[in-house]
Amino acid sequence: MVQKAKILLVDDRPENLLALEAILSALDQTLVRASSGEEALKALLTDDFAVILLDVQMPGMDGFETAAHIKRRERTRDIPIIFLTAINHGPHHTFRGYAAGAVDYISKPFDPWVLRAKVSVFVELYMKNCQLREQAALLRLQLEGGGGKAAVGDTKEPAGLLAELSARLAAVEEQAEALSKQLDDDSADAAAVATAAHLERKLTGLRRALDALEPGTGSGAASSLPSPN
Repeated sequence: MVQKAKILLVDDRPENLLALEAILSALDQTLVRASSGEEALKALLTDDFAVILLDVQMPGMDGFETAAHIKRRERTRDIPIIFLTAINHGPHHTFRGYAAGAVDYISKPFDPWVLRAKVSVFVELYMKNCQLREQAALLRLQLEGGGGKAAVGDTKEPAGLLAELSARLAAVEEQAEALSKQLDDDSADAAAVATAAHLERKLTGLRRALDALEPGTGSGAASSLPSPN
């Protein structure tokens, strides 16, 4: 059963958090509230998030400072950040948002449909990466076990396990291809396109490693496995 992705909502105003929850509830993912930058950083210590919606104007630690802390941490540096702001000081202010590591910068009031569509893209990319990590972990177990059982209680023979891994990988490849086409059609954000391309490269590496395990091809494919990160 695929777990839901977590989306972090950061805003010091409860009414704004409530509005974001109403907009994003249709995505059927887990929405986590944070009413300050400090609270957001605490949540990021223990949970993994698909995307962060971060208000710029907050008392104490503002959005820019919060983003800087997020990007300095190895665990969280790659989480996409979408800045939300009720004010617009012009291109200079927007540039500061992108310089802080944001993948997008949206001024309030924003179009709920547009925001939901942007968030859904990053949720899909996150889910595909989770699936890819699972396939890579299974394949590593097969390689490191020298063709033995993949896990305790797994009674599949090596050939059957390879067939199952190949089928699972094919499903992820098909979904990733469909997502890439969607990004091309919608002229999506450059960050989303780049993330999708990175995902496809990792899928290609995993497919090569899996093909190398087929009978008669040897089992020296461990070094070609894509990084799980």
